[in-house]
Amino acid sequence: MTKIAFVFPGQGSQKVGMGKDFYDSFPESKILFDEINSFLEYSLTDIMFDGPSDELTKTYNTQPALLAVSTVILEQLRKNGINPDSVAGHSLGEYSALVAANSLGIKEAIKLVYTRGKLMSEAAPNGNGAMAAVLGLDYEVVEEIVNNFISANEVVCIANYNCPGQVVISGTKVGIELITPLLKEQGAKRVLMLPVSGPFHSPLMKPAADKFSEVVKLINISDPTIPVYSNVTSMIFEGEKQISDLLADQIFSSVKWQQSIKKMITDGITKFIEVGSGNVLTGLIKKIDPNVEVITISTVDDLRKFIEENRG
Repeated sequence: MTKIAFVFPGQGSQKVGMGKDFYDSFPESKILFDEINSFLEYSLTDIMFDGPSDELTKTYNTQPALLAVSTVILEQLRKNGINPDSVAGHSLGEYSALVAANSLGIKEAIKLVYTRGKLMSEAAPNGNGAMAAVLGLDYEVVEEIVNNFISANEVVCIANYNCPGQVVISGTKVGIELITPLLKEQGAKRVLMLPVSGPFHSPLMKPAADKFSEVVKLINISDPTIPVYSNVTSMIFEGEKQISDLLADQIFSSVKWQQSIKKMITDGITKFIEVGSGNVLTGLIKKIDPNVEVITISTVDDLRKFIEENRG
């Protein structure tokens, strides 16, 4: 029996024009996009559809924009009777997963991620934070190098366990520069600095997490109606109290994506559908386990093709 999981992308998957085909094709998608604009009290869709790119890539715009696109596509899948057995999201994508599991309402989720983006931007040391992708090393090797890295003033940690041979590190810019040759000495093929505005998923984000924790406490969160896998633990969320705690912790904790996907496969998932802008997660999941089926639904054409192939 096929068990389906929806997975939702995070920052890095945004691009100008995303979601516009849904806005133009489906009246209910237009209504939902317009509602999201009203929640934020500015036209997010203008930035999403027309740019400029540097405005879209501002964290407090990127986060609600990606959530909006994923939710609009989710609504169309539901309308056509396609529902997941479980869900997960990569970093920011976890909020889309919680919406899909009826744990968060879209209004609450949009306001949360906008606030999350603002707090993360404010917490980022001005030009002092950085992230880098480490390619070609098993995460256990990267962990050992990071754990043995000693510097009086610099911070380096693992931000994302993405897939075999791809780990993202985060910390101070100098710390990333100092650890790069150590990683290459141990066999890293490349260490690529990422075009991000701060050291996300590192202890340097703890001030943002502390402020966000107070915000989350005011939000109505329900127990999920289907399993949602946590980035922080790679396990299924155990209820609304744990969700509230871990959403705050997630800001400064590692994203255990590889571990989460492996756990979902162990739990019986055989088909993953990436719901949202781009196909980053599709590529990662193929590298984690090439035997599972992976489908991307990012455009109206993707949606129509999938529905046609799965009709009846």
